[in-house]
Amino acid sequence: MTMAFILSVTLLPAVMSMLPVRAKVKDPESSRSHKFYNGLADFVIARRNATLAGSAFIIGILGYFAINIELNDEFVKYFDNSISFRNDTDFINENLTGIYNAEFSLGSGEPGGINNPEYLKNLERFERWLEDQPEIVHVNAYSEIARRVNRSMHGDDESYYKIPENREEAAQYLLLYELSLPFGLDLNNQINVDKSETRLTATMVNMPTQQMISFTKRAEQWLIDNTPEYMHANGISPTMMFAYLSRTQVLSLISGTLTALLIISLILIAALRSFKFGLLSLIPNLTPAFAGFGLWALSGGQINVGISIVFGMTLGIIVDDTIHFLSKYLRAIREHGYSPEDAVRYAFNTVGRALLVTTIVLVAGFVILAQSSFGMNSGMAKVTFLVIVTALIIDFLLLPALLLITSRLRRQLA
Repeated sequence: MTMAFILSVTLLPAVMSMLPVRAKVKDPESSRSHKFYNGLADFVIARRNATLAGSAFIIGILGYFAINIELNDEFVKYFDNSISFRNDTDFINENLTGIYNAEFSLGSGEPGGINNPEYLKNLERFERWLEDQPEIVHVNAYSEIARRVNRSMHGDDESYYKIPENREEAAQYLLLYELSLPFGLDLNNQINVDKSETRLTATMVNMPTQQMISFTKRAEQWLIDNTPEYMHANGISPTMMFAYLSRTQVLSLISGTLTALLIISLILIAALRSFKFGLLSLIPNLTPAFAGFGLWALSGGQINVGISIVFGMTLGIIVDDTIHFLSKYLRAIREHGYSPEDAVRYAFNTVGRALLVTTIVLVAGFVILAQSSFGMNSGMAKVTFLVIVTALIIDFLLLPALLLITSRLRRQLA
């Protein structure tokens, strides 16, 4: 952005002064664009109250949906059905097992404590509880190995498919089992070196981010309520990492964007030399995000890591549109002495085409990006498209209506 500014005020004027550009002289008032923007300005001027009320009502509804939009970072759905990985994982999930999981590192409180029958029984209870949950496809826990070895050591008698009765017996069975395993198939991936902790893996169906976080919180709470403190653990995995990452990134981006808006408002107050218009600019700068994300929510869309960056990414475009319109409006009033109504017409005729063309160019680029088979790219492009378009509509309808009404209130108070 810095280089774009520098080149726009140095290289571009130099090149334009050297090029043999001949502009055709036209009567601006007879052009189609002049009639269009004058008609749009007259529409807003004549219906300023209805335009403001209607815009506020629609943005309010869309804002409600935007605030309640679901956070979901299912990495499988980053790819559409044209990608073999997506088809393969869908088949695995529907016919074999899930690819999402949560890992729990469950301590026993002492070296060698995993052979304690009390620990094994608590581990078994947690295993059974997990298997009863609707989100779970399969549970892999050391307690299941202890039961199988105990049964095998008693002639495959099903009545011995249970946790060994004493610690010495459990330790001997574990040693025998480890010695019987071929190289590379030992239990190092489930039991730590001093045998004080075991890893439990809960394989889950594909589910939204919030549901996954809710499930792990429920499992963690069960451990707190039903097991000793040394068995308390958090559910972790790459899947869980993405689940928490999405939520954390969205919250941090919201706080960062609000800080950016505050700084931008202070800059606009100085640039426009008006405290009132600097604060007024917050409305057209904030509302496009609510409207765009609200439309995305209505279409069934969700927020993932890729989409969460859209507001921060489009903020510059939104602010740019607002500054162009406000600066021309204030110039018409301060330098030309126009009335607020004529100032709105002046702003439409001087920057209306620039705002429209810029929006069309940006939308064209993001429409092409929206065809990507990678969900983070296509989703980001679709939401950016919605935000940019709503920003233009708000600057053409809500902003001039707001300027006209505030100027009328000022005259009435004066």
